[in-house]
Amino acid sequence: MTEDFTEEEKRGFYKAIYSRRDVRSHFTSKPVEDEILSKILHAAHHAPSVGFSQPWNFILIKNDETKKKIKSSFEEEKSRSSQLIEEPKRSKYLSFKLEGILESPVNLCVTYDPTKFGPFVIGRSSIPEAGLYSVCCAIQNLWLSARAEGVGLGWVSILSNEALKEALDLPEHVIPVAYLCLGYVDEFAEKPDLETARWLPRLELKDVVYFEKWDDKKNEEWNNIQEMIKDNLDYA
Repeated sequence: MTEDFTEEEKRGFYKAIYSRRDVRSHFTSKPVEDEILSKILHAAHHAPSVGFSQPWNFILIKNDETKKKIKSSFEEEKSRSSQLIEEPKRSKYLSFKLEGILESPVNLCVTYDPTKFGPFVIGRSSIPEAGLYSVCCAIQNLWLSARAEGVGLGWVSILSNEALKEALDLPEHVIPVAYLCLGYVDEFAEKPDLETARWLPRLELKDVVYFEKWDDKKNEEWNNIQEMIKDNLDYA
């Protein structure tokens, strides 16, 4: 029989979740040890996957020239996306530090290969996107493991997938899902940067939970319970 988590282990688990941050700055020059990288990647590789297909691959990037190519794509995409919003929000968006590509000692591209184990994967025939969802589970494992090891991680989503495929020589069928920046940091912020900057508010749990059907929130007992739990969680 599998042993239950101790109270201390549970606290560690929730601490990793609630103190995880999308790190864009504060990276130090200290290299991430191979042993730590291996532990983080092992955690990612033990994520659940549809049909046990393990459709991910991890590309470790330390070469400065490759990083500069990716940084160039980021700058182009950030400029392009800024045209989708109007002032004064555009200037605020452009002022944000949204990546640490050159500052972080390790960049990591997580990819999705839909051809692993052939065309038929249990559980993917009705929902083809389940393979991509599996890769996202691996990324979450990786992120929480990195936080537990004191390693900061930032997900750079303002990129061209075509630029990534060219810079990393990805096969045509392989899809880049996440470009991550990893490194030790001076600090983990108390709140996510965009929450601190008041770009968007954090929604309350009661605002995103429905009962039985869409948009049905009529359950006062549940709302009272979740408020009580939030008030008693050290890391919420």
